[in-house]
Amino acid sequence: MFTHVMVGADDIAASKAFYDAIFGAMDIPAGKTDATGRVFYRVPAGAFGITRPIDGQPASVANGGTIGFAAASPEQVRAWHDAGLAAGGSTCEDPPGARKGFGAYAAYLRDPVGNKLCISCPV
Repeated sequence: MFTHVMVGADDIAASKAFYDAIFGAMDIPAGKTDATGRVFYRVPAGAFGITRPIDGQPASVANGGTIGFAAASPEQVRAWHDAGLAAGGSTCEDPPGARKGFGAYAAYLRDPVGNKLCISCPV
């Protein structure tokens, strides 16, 4: 359904360090910076990008928005969460764990800009 997700950031280097860390926990290679300064992470299912807003205004978060990623295991969920905290993210919602009634093991973080992220796997 999706081809890509793009988030805005004013400090591309800080955001790249954060996303390199959390995607590294998912065995996704470090992002590649293109000629315009945008960073992309590409996998067969699509791409994730980081860019400065093209309108020149400061980057901001989507109020109520969440970007969800698929994990292979609860261990990968915990590794992703730990990597994100170590790379400048902040935890939000409940700690990593099983989500009763949803059949999922999940964790939530905010990236350095404040975008809300989730990772989960079935349990």
